[in-house]
This record gives sequence, structure tokens and C-alpha cells, in this order.
Amino acid sequence: MAAEEGQRERGAACSPPDRDFHRFYSKLFTIRASDDENFKTEINLVFDQLISENYLDGSSISREHVCSLLVQACRLVQLNQEHLVSKMCQLIHHLLNRLQVTVDEQSLDHLLSYCIRALQQCNSWTHVEILQAVAALVYGNGPRCQKFLPDLLGKKGILLQLSAPTQPDVDLRRAAVYCMANLCLGIPGQPYLEEQYKTVSLQTFLVVMRNPKSPEVDDVTVCKLLQNALKGIHSILNAGRINLTQTDQLGTLLAVLKTYMFYGFPGVNIEVPAVLYPAPLPQYEGSSPTKEPTGGATNSSKQHKKKKSRSKNKKEQSEDQHEDWRETAQPEPLHGVESGGQREGDSTFSLLQEPKNYSDKTVSSLDGKDSSHSFCPSWKKINSSDSEYSDTEGGIQSKLRSLQAKVRQGALACFLSTIKSIEKKVLYGYWSSFIADAPGIGSPQAVSLMTIALKDPSPKVRAGALQVLSAILEGSKQFLSVAEDTNDHRRAFTPFSATLASSIRELHRCLLIALVAESSPQTLTQIIKCLANLVTNVPYNRLKPGLLTRVWNQIKPYNRRKDVNVRVCSLTLLGAIISVQAPLPEVQLLLQQPSSTGHSNSGSGTPHRLSDSESWRKPQPSGNRDGEKENWESPQFELGWLIQLCISIVTLPKQEPYSDSDTNTGAANSLYEPSPVRVEALQVLALLVKGYFTMAQISLLELGEVACRCMEEPDPSIQLHGARLLEEIGSGIVQQHKLDSPTPLSQRVPVSQVVTFWSRMLNGPLPGALQNDEHPTLQTSTCDAVSSILPEAFNSLPNEKQILCITMLLGLNHSEHPLVKAAAVRALGVYILFPSLRQDVMFVADTANAILTSLDDKSLNVRTKAAWSLGNLTDTLIANMESMGLGFQEEFSDVLLLKMLKSATHASNDKDKVKSNAVRALGNLLHFLQPHHISKPQFKPRIEESIQALIRTVQSEATMKVRWNACYALGNMFKNPAIPLDSAPWAAEAFSALTSVVKTCKNFKVRIKSATALSIPSSRERYGGSKQFGEIWCALVLALEKSEETEDFLEFKYCASLRTQICKTLLHLLHLVTAEDLSCISKTLSEKGDLIRAFVQRFLTSGVEADETATQTGPQDRIRMLQKAFQHADSLQGVPVDEKQLVVKYLDEILKHCAESTDTQGGLKDTQE
Repeated sequence: MAAEEGQRERGAACSPPDRDFHRFYSKLFTIRASDDENFKTEINLVFDQLISENYLDGSSISREHVCSLLVQACRLVQLNQEHLVSKMCQLIHHLLNRLQVTVDEQSLDHLLSYCIRALQQCNSWTHVEILQAVAALVYGNGPRCQKFLPDLLGKKGILLQLSAPTQPDVDLRRAAVYCMANLCLGIPGQPYLEEQYKTVSLQTFLVVMRNPKSPEVDDVTVCKLLQNALKGIHSILNAGRINLTQTDQLGTLLAVLKTYMFYGFPGVNIEVPAVLYPAPLPQYEGSSPTKEPTGGATNSSKQHKKKKSRSKNKKEQSEDQHEDWRETAQPEPLHGVESGGQREGDSTFSLLQEPKNYSDKTVSSLDGKDSSHSFCPSWKKINSSDSEYSDTEGGIQSKLRSLQAKVRQGALACFLSTIKSIEKKVLYGYWSSFIADAPGIGSPQAVSLMTIALKDPSPKVRAGALQVLSAILEGSKQFLSVAEDTNDHRRAFTPFSATLASSIRELHRCLLIALVAESSPQTLTQIIKCLANLVTNVPYNRLKPGLLTRVWNQIKPYNRRKDVNVRVCSLTLLGAIISVQAPLPEVQLLLQQPSSTGHSNSGSGTPHRLSDSESWRKPQPSGNRDGEKENWESPQFELGWLIQLCISIVTLPKQEPYSDSDTNTGAANSLYEPSPVRVEALQVLALLVKGYFTMAQISLLELGEVACRCMEEPDPSIQLHGARLLEEIGSGIVQQHKLDSPTPLSQRVPVSQVVTFWSRMLNGPLPGALQNDEHPTLQTSTCDAVSSILPEAFNSLPNEKQILCITMLLGLNHSEHPLVKAAAVRALGVYILFPSLRQDVMFVADTANAILTSLDDKSLNVRTKAAWSLGNLTDTLIANMESMGLGFQEEFSDVLLLKMLKSATHASNDKDKVKSNAVRALGNLLHFLQPHHISKPQFKPRIEESIQALIRTVQSEATMKVRWNACYALGNMFKNPAIPLDSAPWAAEAFSALTSVVKTCKNFKVRIKSATALSIPSSRERYGGSKQFGEIWCALVLALEKSEETEDFLEFKYCASLRTQICKTLLHLLHLVTAEDLSCISKTLSEKGDLIRAFVQRFLTSGVEADETATQTGPQDRIRMLQKAFQHADSLQGVPVDEKQLVVKYLDEILKHCAESTDTQGGLKDTQE
């Protein structure tokens, strides 16, 4: 009681509703339970007062007091006092909803058990209020309701009984479904319903969706029932991956969702099969004929609408006009989109919910307001108030249209959650059920997601359909990759690839029509996003050109819209076009076309001229370049248009102070465009440079100036994307100057221009960005940019600039931020390969110390980059050894070399990402060692540890890339004559590891590399004794025999390369064979001679082929290898005659066969000539 007195004192300072709550709270605890009329009157009055209060959002009423009050009320009211039970349940519902309170577990147990007993004992007239109370109690409390689930959702559960189709009271059924939906709501981090209850709930919701109404039930009530069921389905799908493994389960759900995506849709009444099945062609869908209103009725309806709209505010009137324009401006090809045939005998459930006196030409302004940018259903605990609608017939119809739109929106939200809950490969089996493959010209077209996107009167529903379509298209590249246009129209059937190509074309057509017809900026944003997703995943190189041209021409005017989101999305779409399968011939033509075709010739239906309010900013020239006006019509200026558009967005001030939606981006007072628009323009420029560098290089210096200006700005996002643009420019130059570049020398950027470009960058913002410790992401991108300097240009930079770059990178290698440190050590790994730097022993030593420091970092990303750089560093050591000789080796520090050997050995035990380059570095270091290194005591244990590490890696179950590098490293070590391969105790283990891999490894590239390593020792002594030599020989023969055995068909393309390398290694061994080895070889030839002969003859006569060492050996080179082996075997002394004759005769027969084959081929060639 003392606590209650304190509560009363605190309540004195509260708002009036809060004070009244505390007053009645205290009064309730003074009442004693009774069955007389005075008690009933008194407690009924308290309940009425508590229910009538309008509690504010910022209420000071605590959860503990609400729970305590409700529990006390339950204690006072007996179950036989049904009027008070009903009133108390109203109180529970009112307080929990108005105060947004979730009851604690102890109170939940008491209140929920009370409500369940009330449902079991009280008359049915109280059940609706009781269920509303249960719904409020279980909302957000699902994990705490486990003990009550058998009573609620068990086989004879109350909710299952009350929500059954046999339930005559639809309000009671709706309340039960609402309660079940709240129970299914998942709480992040909390356990969800058990599978059995989740399954039975989903089944109940689906039954409700398939049997929503009886003839006497009004449409508004049915809509609310459907909304509750959809809310439950949505909650179950969002709670995690649901078990929809059986086709019927998923098919039933998709059929229901497809049905209700068109609920109340004007002019469309479809009959969807009860179950959708995965199929390459669409299932049949019937369509019930609908009566079209007569012309007079339609006109009358429109006139009535216009008269009524006079009383609306300007915003509503404008939105209604936009919707009316949208409906009347539908393009002609869509005339058949809502029609279909009738088929008898199918197991279907139909949707015939057309409201009376509804004209599909009128649109409720309610749906045009507050369109959310992202499609998200507004599931609410509290049902919508009916007070916003008038009681007139027009108000009821407006309310009904709004509710039907919410049902369609809910179905689309559930479909979106379904897409996220199942695997994409399963989803694409239903592609044809939701995406049409041909326009409905001359015949009915099945309704699809595009039907909604084009014709639904609600912009929220249209946006929802587009978001679902985007989710389907996202990640569909592999599925769509089979699409291909065919010119053969005489086939007896249409291949799936052609059907898919037709579907892709139809998607392009419909989305472009929607783009023209849409008036809502939010929905327009979704259309453009959907187009970008489509463009990203379509294999345009397999389709007839023209699709991208239409998209390109129609999206260009939208870059001048006032809405920021529309402008950002249109730039994203342009970026998708120039990045898809770049370089694409069609896009190259688009970039080369004269600018006149880009602004006016934009295809039918394209808005040729935007209003003055929308053309508020036009692209301006970025400078006073001479002759620019004369070049305006040149074939290259279309590229200039795209670059100048992006440059003007990034660098030029706005024409007007602000645009309509700038207030949402914080740019209302900014001189320049909003940051999202500028960032997207920079990304388009980067994609253009990456995909079409040879075309973008004409504006190289202008692009460099843009990057400079961006990196000098205060906005971190603009700085970052300026640095990334700079990196793409540098990478494009480097790729263009590679030895294998297809770009002719005359068309490459001159090195002098590259030097000028980087001099401007290094004199500008680059040093400051590298030193900006407050923005580590910018430092990271700037490091990447600095690493993309062309090596030839770096050598021509002023000496102080070279020193600046090196000093900065060495300093950033000690950064505390792992991203910066990783980028710096990677840049050093690039610089160590520069010809002008790699011969500088001091630079090599400084870089080595920096790399070794990063190799011990706690960040895996840093260690991965450091290992890659260490591999490059050791490549440099080998290149210097071969070009500079002993001078460099003697000058390089032994201490540092030993440290590198130790660090690389340690890194070979790290994760696979680090290990692959660590073993590569070990191979180079073992190759680099000289006799004086090997003889030193401190080197011997390190050398043996490193070799054992390589052997373990070859034999391990690591990734194939790691094992390939380990085999390469062993072969690299074999090249060092100072390594005692003939006498070392580990030599047998090394050869054994390689022979095991060449026989059994599943990956043929690893087998090839192990066979290559076995061919590297240049003298017979380095292969060890006769026994070891024989084991190597037999292993190679067995590998040759099994060279066509594989479980992975992808390995077959390497079969020929594997046989080639094994044959080369066998001939190499024959060239080194001794008298002691001949017995093993002769035995093998006698047992498997025919098999070996077939493979060797094929090897000798086959065409030129590049092996794994990137060297090419023709037939003549191979025959010379065999001749050397023959001559060596014939010259052997002290050998049993029969063994020698067998080997010599065998090789001689192969030589004769090759000579005959050569003569035959030569004769055939002479005959043909």
C-alpha cells in the first residue's frame, strides 16, 4: 500500500489521462470481488473510465503498472460475469495497444490462461472481445507462449476451431485469424514456433485464403480477414527458412499469392490452379468475363469524379489527375493483358471480388498519398479506423478499394518473403507463372507481375510488384544465360532458350512502357531499379541487338528529373548498361552515336520534351576547349555527352537552389548536386573507364581533373569515389600497356601523357589523401590508386615524386587500420616488380622488412596481401639473380634472407589465402639460395623446415590453388643445383609426394604441375637411387594410364595437357636412364608397351600446344627428344642384352612410325597442292 501511495503522489505531476489512470489504478485495488450489483456497477464504471481515456504517446505510465492493473482486474472478474469479462477484455486490448505495452512473462501466464478459460466457458457473444485481448497479449510475446500452444494451436486448439471454414460467424473467424497471426510474429534473437505449429498455422492461413467468404458476408469484412491471414503468412516466412521442400506445399502457397496479387484488380478476374508446378511453360489460367461499363456510364462516372474532386485539396486533386492520365494513357499493346479463356474441369479456386459500381478508370486518392520509397507492408496491431471514410456509397467504395489494394500489397509482400526463403534454382522453376514470354497481340496473355506494374491503380501495389520482380531478377544471371535468340522459325517446337529470350524481350518492352506511363516518383524509382537489375543479368551477347538501345534512349531524359531518387536510379541504370559484358558492340555504338540521336530520337512513347520544371538542370560543357562547338556533331561526341553529363553533375553548381526531394538528402542548402547523385555519377564514370577505356581515354585529362577536384572536397564519400575513379583510370592505362594487350601501339595512351597525368595527381590531392588518418577508407582507395601507376611512367616521374610515393607507402604499412595496412603492403608488392626499382638493393630490403612486418599482422586480410607481396618480392629476387648474377646475391643481406625464409615457412601453416602465396615464396627462396648459404649452420634447419612445409602442403587437403603452388615451389627448388637433392634425407619424401599427386589428385592442373616438377632435375644423380627412379617412372606410367579417368567433367579439357606433360617427363627420364634403371623400364614396356606407345605416338604427332610452363613444343622438337632418348639408351654399356634390345627396339619402332606418319602427311599435302 505504501508503494501505491507513492504512485499516487508521483501521478500528481502527470498529464490528466495519466493522473486518471493512477487514480483508477488505486481504486481498483480497493475493490473486493463480489457477485452483487454494486460491485458490478462500480467495476464496470472503472473499466469504462479506463477505456475512455485517450492516452498520449509520451505517457509516463509504466509497463509494471499496466500489467499489475490487468492482473488485478482478472482476479476481480469471475468467468460467470460475462458482461464484465467482455468489458475487461476490451480494457486489455485498449491499454496494450494505446500504450504499446508488451506484458511480462508472469503477467502473460496469468492473463492468457484466464482468456483461454474464458473462451472455453463463456458464451460465443464474448469471444470476439476475448480474442482481441489474446491478440494484444501474444503480440511480441510468441516465444513466451510455448506452454499455451497446445490449447491454442493443438489438434483441438481453440484458434483452429474458430478459424475453420465451417465457422459461421465471420467476425469471430477474423478475430481468431488475427490472433493466430500475432502469435506467429517472430522476435529477432528469440526462438520461433516449433515446426508443427508453424506448419499448422501456415496451413490454416492458406485455407482461409482459399475459402475467404460466404455469400452473406460483406466485402470489407472479407478484406480484413484476408489481411490478417496474409499478415500471418508474412510473419512465418520472415521468421526464417520454412520447410517447403514438397512441390505441392510451395506450389499451393504461390498459387494463393498469385490469386490475391490480383484481388479487386479492375477488369481482371482470374482462376489460378490450386497448385502451381515448376514448368518451362505457363500453366493454364482461366479468366471469367467481366462486364465492361457502357460508354455513357463511364463518362458519367468520370464527370461525377471530377465534380467531387473540386472539394479536395490541391495535392489530392493533382494525384487523381495523374492517375486518370495514367489509366487513359495505357499503350495499345496491352489490350489483351487482362483476358483469358475459360476451361472446365480444372481444380481451381477463382477470385470474383469485383465491387459494385466500380469503374476501373477511377482511382482512390488514398493510394496516391505517402507512397513509401521501399515496399513494406504496414502490418498493424490495431485495425484501421473506419472514421476516415464517409458512410455514403462513394465513401464505402473508396474504403473497399483501399482495403483491396492493401490485400494485393500484402500478397506481394508475402511473395517477396517467399523469394527470400527458398533457393533461387527452385524459384526459377516458376518463372513462367509470374513473367510473361510474349505480348498479348491477337490472343489472350496470362496475367503476370508486369500486369500489376502497368495497370494497378495503386502506386504502392505497383511498386510492390516491381520490387518482387527485382528480387526474382537479382542473381538470375546463370538462369538467364541459356537464353538465345533463334532465326529458325520452321522448327516443330520452340526451345526453352528461345522462350526465355522472348520472356526477356517482353520484360524490356513492358518495363519501358511502365517507365513512360508512371507518374509516382517512388514507383518510377522502382521501375528504374528493376530495369537495372534486368540489364545486369541478361546475356545480351546471345540476343539480337536493340534491347539496350531502347533502354538507353528512354532513360536519358530522366537524368534531368527534379526527384533525386529518380536521377540516382537513372544513373545506376546507365552504369549497368555500360558494365554489362563490357565491351559490348551495341554499347560501343551507343557511345559513338551523334548526340542528336540521344535527345530526340528516343523511341515511341518516350517523353521527347520534359516540362520546364523538370529540365531545371542540363549538362553543361566542362571547360573552354577549342573547337568544341565544331565537334558537337562528331561521332565521338555521344561519349562526350555521357562524360559531360557526369562531369556537370559532379563539378558544376545547380541551376536552382534546391530540388523537390533534396530535403531528404541534406543538400537543400548545398551549392552542388546532392551527394547521392554525385556519387552515382562518379561510379558511372568509373564503370565507363573500366569497360570502355579505349573510348574514354580521349577525355583522360578531364577525368583526372574531376578526380582531383573530388579528392579536394570536404565530403568523404565524394573524396572516396574520386580516388576510385583515379584507380580505374590507372588500371586501364596499365592493362592497355601490357604485352598481351589487343590495343595497337598507335592507339595506346602515350607514356608522356601518362607522366603528365600522374604528375598532376601527385602535385594535387594524392599526398593529402594518403595522410588523411581520419578517413581510412579514402587512404585505402588512394593506396590502390597509387599502385596503378604505369611502371614506365613511374620511372619518368621526377625523383622526388618517386621518393614521395615510396615513403608514403612504407609509412602506411605501419597504419593501425587493417584496410590501410593491407592496401599499402599490396602497393609495395606492385612496386617491387617495377624494373626501375627492383634492382635497387636498398628499396628491396626496405620493402622486404615492411612485408615481413605485415605478414605477422593479426588481420587475415593484411596477411593475405603481405603473402602476395612476398611472392612478388621473391619473383624479383629470381629475376635479379638471372639478370644481375652473383653481384646481387652477394649484396643481399643473409640475415634478411633467413628472416624471409622463416616467415614464409610460418605463413605456409596459415589459412589457404595466405598459404598459396607463402609456398610460392618458399619455392623462389629455395631457388635463390647459394652454396655459401646452404653450408651455414643457421640456414640448414630453416631450409629443411621450409622443404618439409612444401611436402606437407602438396600432400594436404588444401585448396587446389594451394597444392598447385606447392608443386610449382618444389619444382622451383629442384632448379637450384646447390640443393643436395641426391643425398638429402627429405628428397625421397618430396618425390613421393609428387608421384602421389600425379597419380591420384582429382584436379588435373595440379597433376600437370606435379609432372612438370618431376621433369626439372637435370641430371640422373638428382633423382636418387634406382629404386626411387623406378618408382617415379612407374607412377608416371600409371598416371598416363589414368589420364582420362575423372569424376568431374570440367577436368576433361585438361586431359590432353596432362598427357603431353607426362610424355615429356617420361622422355626426359629416358634421356637420363642408367644401366641399373633399365630393368625396371624394360619390365614396364613389356607389360604396358602398347598403352604407352599409343600415348607417345599421339604426343609426337599432335599439333603445337602450350604446356603449363607457357612454352610451345612442335612435332619436330618432340621427335628430337625421342631421338636423344633412343641414342642414349643405345649407348648404354654393361646392360643385359635382352633388356637393352627391348628398350632400343621399342623406341626405334616409335621413331619409324612417326617418320611414316610425317611422310604420309607430307604426301597428302603435296597431292592437295
